[in-house]
Amino acid sequence: MRKQRWLGPSAALFTAALILAACQGASPSASASSAASASAPASAAPSIKFLACEVTDTGGVDDKGFNQNAHDGLLRAQSELGIQIALLESTADTDYAPNINTFISQGCDLIVTVGFLLGDATKAAATANPNQKFAIVDYAYDPPIPNVLGLVFDTKSASMLQGYLAAGMSQTGIVGTFGGIQISPVTDFMDGYVAGVNYYNKQKGTSVKVIGWDPATATGSFTGDFTDQNKGRTTAEAELQAGADVIYAVAGPVGQGAMAAVLDAGNAYFIGVDVDQYISVPGFESIMLSSELKRIDNAVFEAITEAIAGPFPSNLYVGTLANDGVGIAPYHDLDSKVPQALKDEITALKAALIDGSVKADDFKVAS
Repeated sequence: MRKQRWLGPSAALFTAALILAACQGASPSASASSAASASAPASAAPSIKFLACEVTDTGGVDDKGFNQNAHDGLLRAQSELGIQIALLESTADTDYAPNINTFISQGCDLIVTVGFLLGDATKAAATANPNQKFAIVDYAYDPPIPNVLGLVFDTKSASMLQGYLAAGMSQTGIVGTFGGIQISPVTDFMDGYVAGVNYYNKQKGTSVKVIGWDPATATGSFTGDFTDQNKGRTTAEAELQAGADVIYAVAGPVGQGAMAAVLDAGNAYFIGVDVDQYISVPGFESIMLSSELKRIDNAVFEAITEAIAGPFPSNLYVGTLANDGVGIAPYHDLDSKVPQALKDEITALKAALIDGSVKADDFKVAS
């Protein structure tokens, strides 16, 4: 039995209801956790008959990262377009296929699956149900599947900005990174981060070192999941002890453990991912140098808009620096500590990445 969350426009400001979807097209072992409600924002758009449904990965919708960011896209569509939305949270990878099949049986107009790890389950469901529309975050099928819109992001370029920032702010000449699971949506962030450090070294004649990831050998530090914050703490502590004074964790909620380690160290900075973690994870404002923004919310909103209009005009959405699909968050409380010259150099690098005169892949390996 699984709990399911439905959120649809209503004349009432808030109506709560618990909906238990009992094994609808799912195996008895499948599980998902949520609470159900129906609500309408104060300025909700007129309702239209369209149901967008989200299946999270195991990080859950309250991960303060990409699952939550995807859900923000559904909430925006609910408010601005007047659609209905629903949510199933996966607690294990064995939930992916049952959760997708539950939503197929319940007549969702668009099913949004969140994350690379749902790639196989989404492909199987889309192939078996060619009239069902899907959008999947962090996955592009080759060859494309006609009823699936892949939502991918140029995170290498955005994280190159963060690597340049980290190198410019480091006092020890060592900066650290680590990932959750070694998959391309994670290592792309780390590749870009290393590229940013290498580009800084080339521009400045310095030798800032990155620990935790080597793009040349594809080896580095990974916690093995996106949920265990204790692993994030111990991994960050090891990098701090090795001399790193900026930590960049690409690990979902695991990164919150790393934030705690950086805060305890008292002499280091942290760079967030996916969303502005200065806002999403309060309590770490004093060490939050910036965050790489991966605007999954914008991508999901675009997918819903396209699905409402008819067949997908293409099978791929790419979020870039140019279309605000990725970006860099403000420096917030640490703004005064970031030299103006460094800010200007980051702005110039962003422009060069947009016009193509600088490419992150050209700097993954130090020259």
